[in-house]
Amino acid sequence: MRNVPKGDDAAQTVSPTSTTSTTAGAAAPRRRSGPGACLLVVLPGVVTLGAVFAFVSLVGDDTAAPQDRAPGHAETAVGNVDGSYVPWLRKATADCAGVTPALLAAHIDQLSGWQSDSASLSELGVARFTDAGWKKWGRDDDGNGTSTPLDKVDAIMALGRQDCDLSKRMTALRTKGAVNGDLADLTLAAYAVGVDEVAEAGKVPASARLFVTEVKKRLPQYSALVRRNPEQEAGVQAGGARLQHPVVTLSVTSPFGSRKHPLTGVTKLHTGVDFDAPQGAQVSAAWGGVVEFAGMTPAYGYRVVIDHGTIEGKRLQTTYSHLSALQVSAGQNLATGQAVGLAGSTGLSTGPHLHFEVLLDGQYTDPMAWLTHGG
Repeated sequence: MRNVPKGDDAAQTVSPTSTTSTTAGAAAPRRRSGPGACLLVVLPGVVTLGAVFAFVSLVGDDTAAPQDRAPGHAETAVGNVDGSYVPWLRKATADCAGVTPALLAAHIDQLSGWQSDSASLSELGVARFTDAGWKKWGRDDDGNGTSTPLDKVDAIMALGRQDCDLSKRMTALRTKGAVNGDLADLTLAAYAVGVDEVAEAGKVPASARLFVTEVKKRLPQYSALVRRNPEQEAGVQAGGARLQHPVVTLSVTSPFGSRKHPLTGVTKLHTGVDFDAPQGAQVSAAWGGVVEFAGMTPAYGYRVVIDHGTIEGKRLQTTYSHLSALQVSAGQNLATGQAVGLAGSTGLSTGPHLHFEVLLDGQYTDPMAWLTHGG
């Protein structure tokens, strides 16, 4: 509360019945009681201050509120972007594993609060592009004849291209077992501190954790914005039991979910399902697709990754790890049930088995929900 002069105390210095002294002790003629000169001067000011104080108390000191909101505050700027941009957010991330329309919107929010104006002369627009960055990623995506970071549509598409490129690079590193973690988190970390620093850490480095956390805080509101603006034509639901068994018998030795690793002792997400399989048992493709990776990795040993294309715009992949031998090579087209390798115990493994994963748009999902019951 603001400090107010103590008007009541000031008024008390003057008595309404005061008398004046005379010489030789003679009694002065009695005057009619009334306000003194000082009171007449002070009282109007006290009344005015009192009225101001009462008004401020009633309406509140709203003028001070903006000063309390520092840049990067947890509140999001979802009100600064309307549904007309959602189709562009979808288009920018249509073929991008791990980066959703909501995540891209939250990324922009973290960078600028969806405000094009910036105090920096070198970083422009809602996506805060430098000249060098814009030359690499910027285009005239809305076809208005100008390519500029100050155009929100151009900026959305440009940042989408940049994030999707980082997602692909993180996917390649994760496929090879060089980095571990959530693909979206790794992508945001690569944006914040660079691909090399993420690769060196093998995960989201400490220097990028705050940035990743701040973007993720904004996700719920932007997810709601995207849901409020659905596509005109809805496709079929993704998921469902559509994959064939990668080994003859599905005997689960370690399910999908959080667990303590038997060798490292670290408790974290077990990203797939371990099926019991004897050394040299045949491992087959759960669905037709293209071999994205086939080779040796430090943790997964001999590993095969198959890209099955998209389901409702989301990319589906399966992986087969700890193999003793490979029977495919990168770029090869496979049919459902075709041989991919032999079960084994290469990499970080305690014995022969198949570690089988299912990824939808770069996110690990429970493989058992995808596998048909009949094999």
